[in-house]
Amino acid sequence: MSTSAKPSDNQLANKSQAWSALFSEPMSDLVKRYTASVFFDKRLWAADIQGSLAHAEMLQAQGIMSAEDHAAIQRGMAQIKGEIEAGSFDWKLDLEDVHLNIEARLTELVGIAGKRLHTGRSRNDQVATDVRLWLRGEIDELLLLLNALQRALVDVAEKNAEVILPGFTHLQVAQPVAFGHHLLAYVEMFARDVERLTDARRRVNRLPLGAAALAGTSYPLDRERVARTLGMEGVCQNSLDAVSDRDFAIEFSAAAALVMVHISRLSEELILWMSQSFGFIDLADRFCTGSSIMPQKKNPDVPELARGKTGRVVGHLMGLITLMKGQPLAYNKDNQEDKEPLFDTVDTLKDTLRIFAEMAAGITVKPEAMERAALKGYATATDLADYLVKKGLAFRDAHEVVAHAVKTAITQGVDLSALPLAELQKFDARVGEDVYEVLSLRGSLNARNILGGTAPTQVRAQAARHRARLA
Repeated sequence: MSTSAKPSDNQLANKSQAWSALFSEPMSDLVKRYTASVFFDKRLWAADIQGSLAHAEMLQAQGIMSAEDHAAIQRGMAQIKGEIEAGSFDWKLDLEDVHLNIEARLTELVGIAGKRLHTGRSRNDQVATDVRLWLRGEIDELLLLLNALQRALVDVAEKNAEVILPGFTHLQVAQPVAFGHHLLAYVEMFARDVERLTDARRRVNRLPLGAAALAGTSYPLDRERVARTLGMEGVCQNSLDAVSDRDFAIEFSAAAALVMVHISRLSEELILWMSQSFGFIDLADRFCTGSSIMPQKKNPDVPELARGKTGRVVGHLMGLITLMKGQPLAYNKDNQEDKEPLFDTVDTLKDTLRIFAEMAAGITVKPEAMERAALKGYATATDLADYLVKKGLAFRDAHEVVAHAVKTAITQGVDLSALPLAELQKFDARVGEDVYEVLSLRGSLNARNILGGTAPTQVRAQAARHRARLA
């Protein structure tokens, strides 16, 4: 070898990099720290090994890799898996990411076979595959957690099918509803969240591997075989798209943000209901904290924090959308920034769902306080209007009549049901003794016995439907 052909000291120092032969100086420590992802993307290790094993199996089946090399890779990966699970794996900043760390250790263990593993793929399609595999598993766990939360809410709803709660619009008392009916509204929201995540999972569960860096590869890969091995529903059909887009992560994040929005709405109601001004419910002590200065305080910290964490998850969604919006095809280093917001979204959502399922199951309901509040806002005024319509009065005229009746009740400081019959008949002669059943909170509740209504029989029927769906 001539002197000019010998590698320089700088080149030798840079030999740990996958592209070292091209560069004449090593990466600076500052750039190393700035560009490395290993200390957050190492959580993808199981997906990385899973994808690599499927790739190696296909390479051997296609005659691109020998059976001996394939067996060596399987042995090496088994040892690496054991080391990572035992916490003894040495994650190295110099090796940048989870992929190069595992590949370098594999090569240490099995030699040249480890170097052959990367045949026909790039880190571009490898990382896209890893994230999809990892996210698929997380979605499956989130679906189970969402079902657990729904079951907890259904249990509480069924027990409180007869409990009367003031239903609000504009945070003003509107009409009486069953507390169970109110909780089942959230079950419906979370059920749609399950549908969204299930649908998003289909698009997550597609294989980029084989797209290589951006243009595919000249090796005769069987991408469909790898997809089948990994349990994926299909193969990404365009190599440029396969490595460069993160719309599957954005779609998941949008669905996750909606789950948190629903959690936040429920949190807001739990906070209001627990306050002294409402006093409708109590939360178990283990979900609350006290004050460092006011000994009488019991603060609903869990729902308050969940309400705050919703902004964090929505922010991650906006970050991912912004990350993607300006990128030309194909892969760009920007996409390294997809992982931390995605990881944090999953972690936040999982923790929140776990704690809310347990917290919901322990809600203490205060029916008397709810019913007293329902009596304050003339919640049966619409029932009186409907009563007059059934007696032959046009609804708009009935609406006007009832408004005068409510005004009188307000002046006297009583509920509509406390007005004497003679007083009510002054507003319309059609009013009879049967009006008092209509004006009662219980009568109002029972009258709404239609599909989707708040009558206790409907609440129990809906609870049974959800219970069967969630079994």
